[in-house]
Amino acid sequence: MAVVRPVPPQLLLLGSISSVQFGAAFATQLFSRTGPGGVVFLRLGLSAVILLAVARPRWRGRSRADLRAVIAFGFVLGGMNWSFYEALDRLPLGVAVTIELLGPLTVAVAGSRRPLDLLWVALAAGGVVLLALRGDVHGVTALGLVFVLIAATCWGLYILLSKRVGAAFAQLDGLALALGVGTVLVLPAGVIDGGSALGTPVVLGGGLLVALLSSLIPYSLEIVALRRLAPSVFGLLMSVEPAAAAIAGVVVLGQPVTVVLVVAMVLVITASVGTTITSRPRSVPALLD
Repeated sequence: MAVVRPVPPQLLLLGSISSVQFGAAFATQLFSRTGPGGVVFLRLGLSAVILLAVARPRWRGRSRADLRAVIAFGFVLGGMNWSFYEALDRLPLGVAVTIELLGPLTVAVAGSRRPLDLLWVALAAGGVVLLALRGDVHGVTALGLVFVLIAATCWGLYILLSKRVGAAFAQLDGLALALGVGTVLVLPAGVIDGGSALGTPVVLGGGLLVALLSSLIPYSLEIVALRRLAPSVFGLLMSVEPAAAAIAGVVVLGQPVTVVLVVAMVLVITASVGTTITSRPRSVPALLD
């Protein structure tokens, strides 16, 4: 009998990257109907309903540390998605994802005092500053920058917490519970932005597509992959996110790719790759033990 080998975690993450970026592009097209809050509520809510029905996770019998971890994970998921969609309402997709990559980069260099790591941080910061200074060219706004930096912070926390939750919960149980928590968190934003439009067939269908592409598929792939990957390796693979986002922005939204954006992406991607290649293995802190 042939032995079925598991899919390499690197391929799982690359599939996740492609799915989430095209999902973000499709989500942007729904903003005119429900606003960012309505879209993120549908994305998380529909994902939670489907995954809870499939996984049927058990809440009882868990330790307090496990429950704290999954609740914190849910808050991070909700905050990351809400702030990112608010940023997408104000920034081009490629610009937003380039800046958001600061989250994984920060995880990779956290606690390091090596001069080389400071160089990578300077490169990434230079890319972000370049985008900010040429904001008139890319439609970058101050509020958009605030939202995307919040999303970057949440993304860094997501990397750490997903490792903790993935180790504590069987299969996708932790993700299903966290999506439920995240849905409750973004409910007010969904009601305020979306209102009655949330129940229309077109919006529900679009929300389901976004839920599949942006939440169910990528998060399921990532939570499995991170059980076999260090956070630093995750950061390396996520370095291609800006390029994938720029491609999705061009294909789905018709957003232009300027020379300034390409230079900024090269700076940030180089920083992310360099950080991971030169980093020393470090254990993941148990934030909520």
